[in-house]
Amino acid sequence: MQSIYKSVCALLSSALVAPALAQNSNDMIEEVIVTAQRRAESVQDVPIAVSAYSDEQLRALQVTEVLDMARLVPNLLGHNNTGLGTANLYSLRALNNTESIATFDPPVGSYVDDIFISRQNANNFALFDIDRIEVLRGPQGTLFGRNTTGGAVNVILKKPAEEFGGYLELGFGRFSQVGFRGSVDLPVQDNMLLKLSAYAFDNDGFVENRTTNEDGINYEKNVGVRAALRWLIENVTWDLAVAYVDNEHANLLNLHDPENDKRYTLTGVRSDQPPPWPTPIYGSKASRPLGNWVNSLSLYSNMEVDTAFGTVSIITGQRYLDHDFTLDFLNLGRPYGGFTIANTGEHDQFTQEIKLTGATGNGALDYVAGVFYITEQNTTDFADLLGIGGAFNGFQPLLLADRVLENDTDAIAAYLQLDYNLSEQLTVTGGVRWTDETKDVGYTPNPNWSFGFSTADIAALGYPTEQNAKISTPRIALEYAMSDDMMLYASATRGFKSGGWNARGTNAAAIEAFGPEKVWSYEGGLRSDWLGGRLRLNATVFFSDVTDFQLPSAVYDPVTGAPTFSTRNYASLENQGVEVEITAALIDGLTVFANIGTQDAKYAELNPSIVRQVELCNADLAAGVAYAASPFCGAGVVNHLGEIADPVRAPEYTLTAGAAYEIALSSGWELTPSAYVYKIGKHSIGSSGIPVSLSDGYSVVTASITLRNLDQDWSISAECQNCADREQGTSFFVGLYLQDPRTWTVNFRKDF
Repeated sequence: MQSIYKSVCALLSSALVAPALAQNSNDMIEEVIVTAQRRAESVQDVPIAVSAYSDEQLRALQVTEVLDMARLVPNLLGHNNTGLGTANLYSLRALNNTESIATFDPPVGSYVDDIFISRQNANNFALFDIDRIEVLRGPQGTLFGRNTTGGAVNVILKKPAEEFGGYLELGFGRFSQVGFRGSVDLPVQDNMLLKLSAYAFDNDGFVENRTTNEDGINYEKNVGVRAALRWLIENVTWDLAVAYVDNEHANLLNLHDPENDKRYTLTGVRSDQPPPWPTPIYGSKASRPLGNWVNSLSLYSNMEVDTAFGTVSIITGQRYLDHDFTLDFLNLGRPYGGFTIANTGEHDQFTQEIKLTGATGNGALDYVAGVFYITEQNTTDFADLLGIGGAFNGFQPLLLADRVLENDTDAIAAYLQLDYNLSEQLTVTGGVRWTDETKDVGYTPNPNWSFGFSTADIAALGYPTEQNAKISTPRIALEYAMSDDMMLYASATRGFKSGGWNARGTNAAAIEAFGPEKVWSYEGGLRSDWLGGRLRLNATVFFSDVTDFQLPSAVYDPVTGAPTFSTRNYASLENQGVEVEITAALIDGLTVFANIGTQDAKYAELNPSIVRQVELCNADLAAGVAYAASPFCGAGVVNHLGEIADPVRAPEYTLTAGAAYEIALSSGWELTPSAYVYKIGKHSIGSSGIPVSLSDGYSVVTASITLRNLDQDWSISAECQNCADREQGTSFFVGLYLQDPRTWTVNFRKDF
């Protein structure tokens, strides 16, 4: 860890002189109001590690979907999940989950306007009319609840305005991209305000299929519409919204041809017709070609009532999600794929929260209290087909499984946080959340699958088909304001992530359960402004102790005897690190920033089964068996050397540094060039830590230049992402998954 702390100093010194990115030309750095403690306050007054960006900052930083935000936050990695361009995989302080199936939950919670989004398979939100994004680092178990052991990503959309106005944005770019984004505020009457927002993006994709001679693989078509209504009635503010999103976007395994500078795939599955399934696939999923489709309908209501005791918020959310895909994860060039999953899914979620926020009359005590309920129903009809059949079956593909998974969740929670202001400088915070969660799982085999199993078969093996967790997640913090511009804090916070089942198993014995993951996080932090508000320095040190860590490892299928992978509570995880965020506006018009994170994560308290796997791997290596031929090596978390691999997606450091310079050309005209670099250190993108999954790290450059007419409120900008066209290995599953190549766009925006 000492070497990491030494590197922070070097990174800080280099970041402050690096070309970087922008905020504004005012003398003082923009103040962002956040709700990280479920009440509105300045980000500089919050005793939580939180990164927050306003709408103006997000546009300057080319954040057009939530995934783009990952490049800006210390110790956060973000990329599309394998196969699913609609799914964001976040790794925050080494906590992550690669599974999108509904019996797994992510450790980084996603929220839109205080509504929790359960499913990771469709959490890459394109942004409507955004007000701000907050990323809370570390467990948020008290105020945000379950499944935030790593942190939370909170998207806040703009509310309808009191005056007519809005904007229109049009753009085009590489890979035949065209895009539209717009919003308009339409006050219906003095106490009824309406906002209509919409966006549409379309590109032709950047991958060619050299087996089927198709272009446009990994294309994206994304359309969204939203209507928001604000009703003002004396002491009541009632916000209502409905949003519909239709997104087609696959993240198919692709290779890079450096000679032609092309991305290509070799799958034999076509994108214009369903595969010629030699083995029957049951149901509507059989008619889907290669691709990934998500559509969602979200309903939102937040009624805020001002009372003598504070503000009561009644927050209701309903979300309907349909998710279909046919994806080939193995490039064998066969018309039915190498390893193909065909999936149709329906995921419905309802949440209800009642929250009270207020303070005592003398200001000595601030409080947030509430109750929360969530119910979720998931139905997934999916088939797994392995296209490597041998002569014994005429080289026909093997139908590994075709079944319907149903799993439900019901959870209720109550929470309370009290902030006692002992003096103008010193505040003590205490809070706790109690959660009672019940989850169940069930299977029905489809009639074409001869070896199917049911819920009863799982229960007959002694596996639970229902899990219940009752848990308290407290928070204690101490905050000391040394001056109006400097605050120190220390905190201890607990969080937990739900248990679940290894739902992709192809027989009853493989549907093993794993229990909840729990974490205690200890933090110390500094929030400070200097030089009259022209320099901001925020820093955090943390130590996380994760018990019952949900860890994938190699096990043996009791039916076939073959090695397979199973997630269980195999180990603990310890992590410690430093996070620093610096913003400076020392010269009028010039803003520079640097965000740095370091961490040192390692497994602890290994399960005896993993210790035994290490012994068996080393025995094979000593006998001259190549690691690739050993079922014990390079599997689970045991690497090719017979050692425990480093935790996945936990780079030694992340660094973002950039600048923007607003240049006044003449009266009413302004030119703003900006750029920033995102750099991450060495890390593994596969849990086993085999050589092909080890990354030496990489740097990605984002840049833009914008011309503004300030008098007429319009601008035109030229932008690029991954400007140097750097290959970025982000995941490893059968093959190495690469993030998108260089893209560029030209955008016109008119505000009115």
